[in-house]
Amino acid sequence: MKKIMELITEELAEAFQAAGYDKEYAKVTLSNRPDLCEYQCNGAMAGAKAYRKAPVMIANDVAAGLEGSRCLEEVNVVNPGFINLKLNREYVAEYLNQMCADENMGLKTAEEPRTIVVDYGGPNVAKPLHVGHLRSAIIGEGIKRLARKMGHKVLGDIHLGDWGYQMGLIITELKERKPDLPYFDEGFGGEYPAEAPFTIGELEEIYPTASGKAKDDEEYRREALKATYLLQNGHKGYMAVWRHIMNISVEDLKKNYASLNVHFDLWKGEADAQAYIPDMIDRLKKEGYAHIDEGALVIDVQEETDTKEIPPCMIQKSDGASLYGTTDLATLIQREQDYQPDQIIYVADKRQELHFLQVFRAARKTGIVPEGTDLAFLGFGTMNGKDGKPFKTREGGVMRLENLIAEIEDEMRRKIAENRTVAEDEADETAKIVGMSAIKYGDLSNQASKDYVFDVDRFTSFEGNTGPYILYTIVRIKSILSKYQADGNGLEGLAIRCAQNDSEKALMLEILKYNDVMETAFEELALHKICAYIYDLANVFNRFYHETKILAEEDETKQKGYIALLILTRRVLEACIDVLGFTAPERM
Repeated sequence: MKKIMELITEELAEAFQAAGYDKEYAKVTLSNRPDLCEYQCNGAMAGAKAYRKAPVMIANDVAAGLEGSRCLEEVNVVNPGFINLKLNREYVAEYLNQMCADENMGLKTAEEPRTIVVDYGGPNVAKPLHVGHLRSAIIGEGIKRLARKMGHKVLGDIHLGDWGYQMGLIITELKERKPDLPYFDEGFGGEYPAEAPFTIGELEEIYPTASGKAKDDEEYRREALKATYLLQNGHKGYMAVWRHIMNISVEDLKKNYASLNVHFDLWKGEADAQAYIPDMIDRLKKEGYAHIDEGALVIDVQEETDTKEIPPCMIQKSDGASLYGTTDLATLIQREQDYQPDQIIYVADKRQELHFLQVFRAARKTGIVPEGTDLAFLGFGTMNGKDGKPFKTREGGVMRLENLIAEIEDEMRRKIAENRTVAEDEADETAKIVGMSAIKYGDLSNQASKDYVFDVDRFTSFEGNTGPYILYTIVRIKSILSKYQADGNGLEGLAIRCAQNDSEKALMLEILKYNDVMETAFEELALHKICAYIYDLANVFNRFYHETKILAEEDETKQKGYIALLILTRRVLEACIDVLGFTAPERM
């Protein structure tokens, strides 16, 4: 199904050609003066020089060719040559009914689906999730859902930090506390215990304790580095401890991410890439891509067009240890072998931009990724408190993610109780659903690369540009539809009719933007554009609701048209919030 903008452009192109002008000038855009028109074409201005003609003359020639247009009810030429357009109301209703009849509401999905890997989440195991993990999870999940919505095959990979120095720290501390465990007995030849020698709570306490000790005790730090080295070289006992850490951590991570409605297809980590590193380094050396610089093995990634220095990508330290760049390149080899992705999108803190630039260039230069594989970095800003500094607890510490979620849910529970519209037994579940919208919409409504202030009071408000306001609008529509059905009416076989007033047409025109918004959001990896759209749609709907008697309408045909329009509005809103990663309750 063609987008409405394409259909209007086709009519303009025919009119330009019929008047003797190049159809390339028939570009149509949304009006920047909605008080004057709905769409506009400025092609006459662009064509004036080529045809040595006043823009207004070209515009009048084109306008004459649009008389009797099927999709336009009004065409006005405004000096010095703007062509202002208003859509025919019957044409709009006809188009919306086609959207109603289509499962995807006319959304044009990929004719040749690509395989896309979205790398997001990236937590270190053995550590609790905190607010610093929020943005990667929420943005990455949204990008994954949007890419699927556009018809692509998408794999979300958490890419765990599961193989670094923190593992050596945990092993060292565990060995100091429980030296008699079989993992530390070099002569042990039996089966290691199936049960872990620690709980997730103990594990989360072990790591910071060990990290603190390593900063103050050089001998302890050396032991941790040695343990890391032994683990990465296959020490049997340490590998058994590592598996315990992984099993317990992953189980806990899955529970916490599920509470955010975030789900990964792949639970890969740095450890999965280790098997690829030796061969990769051998090849890079042999083929002359990697060389020694001050004791380290590096790949030069500077390009002639660079206006500033880009440091080499370091892939091996002087002591033979791997780095993040090593692991990321090896992971690309693994992904190419396993999935042959057409695109890989990395969602991470924008301060990692240089790192990914180095890795991407190294991967292309060395042929680790095929020429046609697109590597994209989506960097996000910081989530700050009202003081403009990174979000903290009231005591000044880093807030655990589960505590932030609980705080938002408590606030929503309080507000729902005040409204007294939800039964007590439903309040908890409703608070979770609405709280999720507050968190996710509060984040995603901001451009990803920008820092933003996480304001609990504002994000949980039922008014303004917030998740709860969007849900309140959907619930209002659901309520109207329920009452309509309660009066013995069905929701099947209804058709949207020609707009009866300006607020109804405004709602229709806003719905028409759905396909364009989704396409643009995907092309630009810009989820905030979906948020801006549904906020505008909710506002336009609520204006229509306040100005129109829907359930009290006596004309049955007219009422059925309203109900059909409400059903489509709800479908569009629900499709958008599904991409953003939250749902709407039945009542609020």
